[in-house]
Amino acid sequence: MRAMVLREHGGLDKLTFDPNFPDPDIGPADVLLRVRATSLNYHDIFTRRGMPGIKIPLPVIMGLDVAGEIVKVGSDVKEWKAGDRVLVDPLNRVEGGLMGETMNGGLAELCKARAHQLVRIPDNVSFEQAAALPVAYGTAHRMMTTNGHVSAGEKVLILGASGGVGVCCVQLAKIAGAYVIACAGSEEKGRRLKEVGADEVILYTQEDFMQVVRQRHGRPQRAGGGSSVNGGVDVVVNFTGGDTWVKSLRTLKLGGRILTCGATAGYDPAEDLRVIWTFELQIRGSNGWEREDIEKLFELVSSGKLRAQIDKTFPLEQAAEALRMLEDRTVVGKVVVMP
Repeated sequence: MRAMVLREHGGLDKLTFDPNFPDPDIGPADVLLRVRATSLNYHDIFTRRGMPGIKIPLPVIMGLDVAGEIVKVGSDVKEWKAGDRVLVDPLNRVEGGLMGETMNGGLAELCKARAHQLVRIPDNVSFEQAAALPVAYGTAHRMMTTNGHVSAGEKVLILGASGGVGVCCVQLAKIAGAYVIACAGSEEKGRRLKEVGADEVILYTQEDFMQVVRQRHGRPQRAGGGSSVNGGVDVVVNFTGGDTWVKSLRTLKLGGRILTCGATAGYDPAEDLRVIWTFELQIRGSNGWEREDIEKLFELVSSGKLRAQIDKTFPLEQAAEALRMLEDRTVVGKVVVMP
């Protein structure tokens, strides 16, 4: 089969096209998929570079999010058949392991997966839309809806809004009826975020987002302050960490909550506990996604309430270029490779 293969960690040049990679052998509990679409995530960049403390068996085919058609089923598989349109939950929740990391993923014509990892794709949902969902959209759904309970009338500030997770956060907040303030790094990204639902954009490369929020939406009122005015926002979505963390806390109104699912700019930021107790803030973490999050997303996409934002699609041979776009942060939403 044709595949993009990582044989050693390093730069983009380590991801090479192989026109004759061995086809997967499936066991009794496996299915063999013809890959129709796979979306890339920043986790793929970490896999390519190599992650300290995590040993990845090489060579490996990257690509966590895999959507396709079943070609063959193992002898013990009864609930699926050839021709079924399926999405693979990237995480093997029974035996452990992750597609595109400890198991070969979707940057190939064929892919093996355990039958228990499959989710049926609704008839009116495309392979591209399905492949965009698990890691980025599933994580966003768990953070915003399952754990975050973002609701109508709330003001929501979203940092890192132009990536796959961030764009979905914008979309889900609008579906919930919230007022969305999106932070973007350029005017073009800000324009595109408004197209997917942002009510307001802050260009963090030109302005201090904390100061802008306070100017536009008021200063928070501390607990016991005696004032009826409680400025700030109800929710901050911050999966960057680093030097944005304390500033994020300082934009929240009394009783506000900060939602996080990562720390792309640093996992050990400076902290100010006084802000947390003075303004009675809540910090809610979300660790990836669960099957229920993927199923809820399929309901939203199938009903027309949500459409995954796909920036660009690439053929398999150009997967390295797709990964470069993601690494250079020129993407708004998702990048999808279609073998």
